[in-house]
Amino acid sequence: MSRIALATYDPGAEPSMDSDLPVLVRALREAGAEAVSRYWDDPDADWGAYDLVVIRSTWDYSWRAEEFGAWVERVGAVTRLANPPAVVRWNSDKRYLGELAAAGVPTVPTRYIAPGEPADLPVGHEYVIKPTSGAGARFAARYTPAEHETAVRQLARMHAEGFTAMVQPYVRGIDVSGERALQFFGGRLLHASRKGAVLSSGTPYDAEKVAHPDLEAWQPTDAERAVADKALAAVPGGMSGLLYARVDLVDGEDGQPRVMELELVEPNLFLFLHPASLPHVTQAILTAAAED
Repeated sequence: MSRIALATYDPGAEPSMDSDLPVLVRALREAGAEAVSRYWDDPDADWGAYDLVVIRSTWDYSWRAEEFGAWVERVGAVTRLANPPAVVRWNSDKRYLGELAAAGVPTVPTRYIAPGEPADLPVGHEYVIKPTSGAGARFAARYTPAEHETAVRQLARMHAEGFTAMVQPYVRGIDVSGERALQFFGGRLLHASRKGAVLSSGTPYDAEKVAHPDLEAWQPTDAERAVADKALAAVPGGMSGLLYARVDLVDGEDGQPRVMELELVEPNLFLFLHPASLPHVTQAILTAAAED
């Protein structure tokens, strides 16, 4: 019997935002595994006692990047971790977008402003500022050139907390065709979803945002599949080393799909929207747990 831990976050007094977690734990148990969910920062967890630890919904990790990175290394040293530590390290810093672009993957153009560097912000178009380590639109905001002073204050706050900022043009295609998420699991396309724009004009960077507005099932186009496949092929180690992956796409000015983000750490699976995917996810996890 395989022993499997699904790593999640401690929501404190609030209910967990991962509605898929109990469903997945139950499915794994019904399939014969000894499956549990554990807080990734639980000091009493014996991670080496599991055949597989799946990073499932560690959704507070981006604010505790150093601590999380140390945890990933510890767990990876005592058991199989999905995704592997090297992939998690690479994907936890969104400067990977520059590597994807250098490999010829169509991406949203991105510049980076590290602490101590001048606030070189666009003057001719709307743009987005967000941290290179972030999730759920935390510390993300949309600006016009006229809002330069407000944007500079955001940069100062981020830099004071040690964050490097990434600056991207606001991709207007998202207001028309939304953002599409192609979910891969166990080496194949699992399902796809589409959501509306997350960042509204004038919303403060430190305001709580709806991470997945107007979420719906989506049938990916051939062009979207091609870009997603190219992005995954550019991941260090390739697709073969991944248990799961999510490729987030938006349409560029030319109407063609571009990678907004590549989620290889703890992407929401949206199983509530795609219940038919549960058996494949369950089997893929069981297969990974049984590998030598």
